[in-house]
Amino acid sequence: MSSTDPDRDALRAEAQAHLEALAGPNATLRADQWQAIEALVADRRRALVVQRTGWGKSAVYFIASALLRARGAGPTVIVSPLLALMRNQIAAAERAGIRAATINSTNLEDWQATYEAVRAGTVDVLLLSPERLNNPAFRDEVLPSLAASCGLLVVDEAHCISDWGHDFRPDFRRLRTLLPELPLGVPVLATTATANSRVVDDVADVLGLGHADVLVLRGSLARESLRLGVLQLPDTPHRLAWLSERLRALPGSGIVYTLTVAGAGDVAQYLRQQGHAVSAYSGQTEQTERLAAEEDLVNNRVKALIATSALGMGFDKPDLGFVIHFGAPSSPIAYYQQIGRAGRGVDDAEVVLLPGPEDQAVWDYFASVGFPSESLVRRTLDILADHDAPVSTAALEPLVDLSRTRLESMLKVLDVDGAAERVRGGWRATGKPWDYDADRYAKVAAVRTAEQQSMRDYLSTTRCRMRFLREQLDDPFAEDCGRCDNCTGRPVAADTDPDAVTAAADVVSRPGVVIEARRQWPTALPSLGVNLKGKIAASEQPETGRAIARLTDLGHGQQLRSLLAEHSADGPVPDSLVSAAVRVLADWDWSQRPVAVVAIGSRRRPQLVGDYAARIAGIGRLPLLGTVEHLGNSSPARSNSAQRVLAVHDGYRLPAELAAALSGDFNGRPLLLVDDISDSGWTIAIVARLLRQAGAGQIYPLVLALAGAG
Repeated sequence: MSSTDPDRDALRAEAQAHLEALAGPNATLRADQWQAIEALVADRRRALVVQRTGWGKSAVYFIASALLRARGAGPTVIVSPLLALMRNQIAAAERAGIRAATINSTNLEDWQATYEAVRAGTVDVLLLSPERLNNPAFRDEVLPSLAASCGLLVVDEAHCISDWGHDFRPDFRRLRTLLPELPLGVPVLATTATANSRVVDDVADVLGLGHADVLVLRGSLARESLRLGVLQLPDTPHRLAWLSERLRALPGSGIVYTLTVAGAGDVAQYLRQQGHAVSAYSGQTEQTERLAAEEDLVNNRVKALIATSALGMGFDKPDLGFVIHFGAPSSPIAYYQQIGRAGRGVDDAEVVLLPGPEDQAVWDYFASVGFPSESLVRRTLDILADHDAPVSTAALEPLVDLSRTRLESMLKVLDVDGAAERVRGGWRATGKPWDYDADRYAKVAAVRTAEQQSMRDYLSTTRCRMRFLREQLDDPFAEDCGRCDNCTGRPVAADTDPDAVTAAADVVSRPGVVIEARRQWPTALPSLGVNLKGKIAASEQPETGRAIARLTDLGHGQQLRSLLAEHSADGPVPDSLVSAAVRVLADWDWSQRPVAVVAIGSRRRPQLVGDYAARIAGIGRLPLLGTVEHLGNSSPARSNSAQRVLAVHDGYRLPAELAAALSGDFNGRPLLLVDDISDSGWTIAIVARLLRQAGAGQIYPLVLALAGAG
């Protein structure tokens, strides 16, 4: 049978046999699955498949891979964004007799053997993380031969290609340069469950390079097993109490999503205290712990994982019985993607959204780290152009006012745009002209703002909730589900035990967050004119400090966000926060108790910080030695450690009376250092260094709030 003119009936029968090997003897190939497989194998076309989670997209590319390999094609290359997805897909492939291997950041020791197996023809499917596509050694030494021998290219979670997708990733855009390198006639498949029409058009344009014929298959995004509901409770203690009580009655095991790492930890800790078998899961969880947590959930050894969005695309547990959101995601499209983890292999799964007062603050925080301004991009390109040798990200970071994460993301975009290039040793400018597409970035920001409003509309809608989400994804088949709280007229029960609410309130109101002290100066400070490097001398370091709460915390976070908002008026500290600070001090396990209080001068909130320091000193019956003077010549709006140190290292000085006290009666004595907020910890580090150089003993920082989403 010719690969260009196959017997289509025989080919379909062969595809059916592979499906049964993959999914069991009762599995039947759907018409649209066959249409996609036929296009890839018989017609060697490029296709975009937009289908709901659980539809069987992976079956399409595994079956197509088997059919193509049987006809002499090279290995399938799957670009896949998440390790959980890779692990599940390799296991699925092995069940169907397909030899699969992966290249990602966790299996470095296997790379060489995997490359050799691919060259030897003993690998049918190679899964790659998108980051590999932008690795210089892989791009230059492996990718060309892989592209030349590839029998099928698959882009999983293809919405990540698009600027308009809810989970845009610059590494995926490297595919724009990979696609033209594929030999003529190599089929390409892109799959996703979360793409509206704008994203579909963008991805199809990438696949077709603007002109090739791309088959787009869009199916219904209905999820018949899901029962959607929204429950707006009065406060966080009610949400925690409700969650704890409801968790025992929810079917099977499931996922409780939170918006932040800190939130996942807080909710998991509370639920464990109530006797629930749960684990926290986030991008900051160690890899071995993440694997163990996933296995525990798959095997029902825990009732739930309390997770951030790090547990998302690709996690496969068909009998997942529920998804609860403790806080609303900023996008209904992202929300649809996350709830799609539930009910794939069961008839009924509960989906409940519990919005919280902290949601908007979290949305604002993540929205604040969008694509940098043109001036920062131009500065980065100028720095690269001024260096003859490649510049590493670590060396570039101190010279540019961007965090490591944002800098890496920006450089990847510049790489795809052709203005910069990742090479061995770091990055270099290509010298090619580059235009800052302010209009596109503004449109992306506007889309994000519109998505936030759509999420608020979802919370308040009286229409069918599943239909609302499907319409957000431009599903042409959207219709009422007949199962959600609005369709049935049965709202989610809000009953909670008053005693449980009281107990939860006590937990939530318990203040105290540790502030880890800075121990090491950022690299490359001398190149910025700051003569500091290496470890911070122990004699100049502060001790581990305390904050009442994070700005995004479930308890005091809401009051602190209001108090410390950019346009909030300066004024005294509310009594409730002073009481909370007293509780923090009472619980503090001092190695030496402070004997006096010092405040850090503030340009924006001098009355607030002064009042806070005075009241703490009065309650503790400690002398208030004074305020470290803020010289007003530093800018707090810095994004990485080196730039923050540059901004504050000459920004403070000790008044004469304070300096005299530290060299006199309070020489070598421990002090409490008071401020309103700590973000990076560098202001505390610099001021503590000043105080200790002037003669102070141990410095214990005490602030109202710890910034960041956590």
